Amino acid sequence: MHILTTSSASLDDLAEPIDLRQTPADILALSFTDSDLAGMAAAWNAGADSLPSMRLAALRNLRHPMSVDLWIDSVASRAKVILVRILGGYEWWRYGCDQLAAVARARGIKLALLPGECRDEDLRLIEASTLPRAELDALLDYFREGGPDNMRALVNRLAGLAGAETTPAAPVSVPKAGFYDPLEGVVPHPPLGCRPSPPQGGRSAVRMSLHHLAKPSLASQVGQGPHESSISPLVGEMSGRTEGGATEHDVSATASAPIIPILFYRSMLLAADVAPIDALVAALRARGLVPVPIFVASLKDPVSLAFVEQAIADLAPAAIVTATAFATGAEPGSETLFDRAGVPVFQVIVATTRREAWEESQRGLAPADLAMHVVMPELDGRIVAGAISFKAESEPDAALAFRAMGNRAEPDRVEQVAARIAAMIDLQRTPRASRKLAILIPDYPSAPGRTGYAVGLDVPASVLAMLHDLKQGGYAVESIPQSPRALLDLLETPSQGLSLADYTAGLESVPAEARAAVEAAWGKPASVFDTPPSGLPAISPSRGEISSSSPGDHSATSTTGEAADDESISPLEGEMSGRTEGGTDSHEPLPENPHFTFRAATFGNVTVALAPDRGRSADRRTDYHDPTLPPRHELVGFGLWLRQSLGCHALVHVGAHGTLEWLPGKTVALSSACFPEIVAGQLPVVYPFIVSNPGEAAQAKRRIAAVTLGHLPPPLTEAGLDENQQKLERLVDEYAQADGLDRRRRDQLAKLIVETAAKTGLATEAGVGQADAPDEALRRIDAW
Repeated sequence: MHILTTSSASLDDLAEPIDLRQTPADILALSFTDSDLAGMAAAWNAGADSLPSMRLAALRNLRHPMSVDLWIDSVASRAKVILVRILGGYEWWRYGCDQLAAVARARGIKLALLPGECRDEDLRLIEASTLPRAELDALLDYFREGGPDNMRALVNRLAGLAGAETTPAAPVSVPKAGFYDPLEGVVPHPPLGCRPSPPQGGRSAVRMSLHHLAKPSLASQVGQGPHESSISPLVGEMSGRTEGGATEHDVSATASAPIIPILFYRSMLLAADVAPIDALVAALRARGLVPVPIFVASLKDPVSLAFVEQAIADLAPAAIVTATAFATGAEPGSETLFDRAGVPVFQVIVATTRREAWEESQRGLAPADLAMHVVMPELDGRIVAGAISFKAESEPDAALAFRAMGNRAEPDRVEQVAARIAAMIDLQRTPRASRKLAILIPDYPSAPGRTGYAVGLDVPASVLAMLHDLKQGGYAVESIPQSPRALLDLLETPSQGLSLADYTAGLESVPAEARAAVEAAWGKPASVFDTPPSGLPAISPSRGEISSSSPGDHSATSTTGEAADDESISPLEGEMSGRTEGGTDSHEPLPENPHFTFRAATFGNVTVALAPDRGRSADRRTDYHDPTLPPRHELVGFGLWLRQSLGCHALVHVGAHGTLEWLPGKTVALSSACFPEIVAGQLPVVYPFIVSNPGEAAQAKRRIAAVTLGHLPPPLTEAGLDENQQKLERLVDEYAQADGLDRRRRDQLAKLIVETAAKTGLATEAGVGQADAPDEALRRIDAW
């Protein structure tokens, strides 16, 4: 396992003493959940003139025992009512629960300790509370239903417990799931129009339309006996849908715009905190897609699950996007909701990490976000598309001594995620005969003769098998090499690729800090180009296809799959002769129109390539996984060449493992300045990976959004010995038999063993020195 560099910054989940510096109030409310606090803040502000004083606090600021003690001494000990909602239950705030319970009983304070998961019952919280069980259940019901009306009723109920004369309303039932539109809020039918969305999120539309939630709707009817209704069949169903509900792989014949359901939590909607969903809807619509936002209480909630199942069946989506956390919770071996959908599922991250912490840290996400939004969703096979928002603070509310935290969309991350989704849909809808693929062979620095090496996989043979399978599957594949050796011979001939002018233009889209890092390590782009060998194939600027530069030129035939001559780059060094470490030609001046040269061969619409060197050729092993060394201009240019010049629809990386997923940048939730994204862009990546190494496969999933296909390790077999080794083994066996029986024969055999090992070169491999005594030489050979 190789190590990516990390920096703790402020992402570590370490509790530090914090003094909230709040003043006392009659009612105190605490929660780990920002939507709870924002909802109660809005409810109290709506009726502040007639309500007792109130203070709100986020439990994440009260995890250290000293913070708890300070807050209890200065604030909680003087309150009349304290409500605490604890995500994770008693064990997640054990010290605070115990101290509050003791103070509440000593001072007669009404204390309600509620679980963060509305379905769960935590007997320890019930026992620590001072309010009766019926009152605790009533308070929890308001959180269970959620929404502005229920939050107002909750605050009124707390005011009544504090002694105010109020008549709180009973909890109002709110649908568990339904459709949402950024312009209209909650809607009864899927919003299939391609209207522009408000760029900053539809908060006003949400507030104006939340009253629809209390009315009977399709969402509230799902799973309710004889009145159960299904979503009406839609005219825009995709014709590629099969009878069993799955979508065929080739949906190019579909005329309708691709439909993309976006699943997100109902709590975001009820807290009017849907800016990242609104932004993603706008970005997908701008790319000609039809996003359909669907809010759910949870994917483990039966009513929500039934609603989504029916919606997916009727919408026949091209892909699914989900902003929900955790895994679906299906029983081991059983199908999940996403399995039954049969389409790609993208996980987008609505992070609870603060934006400044994400921006400053190489780790990317706090541990809780990593677990909830990355690790556990991977169990469902979701493609980690990236983060689209982070937490940001609003203006402080002096009356409540509280500063709310909300979801703030990160515009360039939203665009990147939308582009990744659109690229997958483009691959899906392009006819197979028109799809252009790149098959990348790793060039791991190892022993000579192991070009294209991957752990537990015969890469060249696997690539040939893929080419034949692709051709049979309808892809335009031509002139497949006859053998793995013939394939590698073709790849050893450099093919002209991206021009310096095109590379320089493409580099302008790379963030300045990343561009500066590459130039600081490797110099200006012009400094790395050599004079290309004569007769290299030329690249068509219009189509990005490699073609012969002159009739009868054998070096150009690598693009068609025919035999190439032997004047080639060494696949082990990856350098052109005459090239210096800095990249300039030591013999000839810079040509008039320099181009990068790549070890690639094109077979119709499929290009097979050996990965360019990651770093210095002299230090290939060291540089291959260096987490701080920026990639060479050649590798950055290679990514641009695949995406822009060749116009590839997807990248297939064959075998564990390459360099893309190990380039410098954040561990997860990458930014635009992270090199895996700079090189791979939005290309869909399919990555056959040995099944026994899930740790390294995870890096490919999280850093280049790869779909990793596990392959089994090769079967074990006896390797056997070559002729010289077999001869030496026979002598050693005879020596062992003679030892103790025939000393003279034993000594003769010992001398013969040493002489044979020296003649065959095996003595050198065994570490035998010329000055070694016969006994020492024999010992070394035996150990070898």
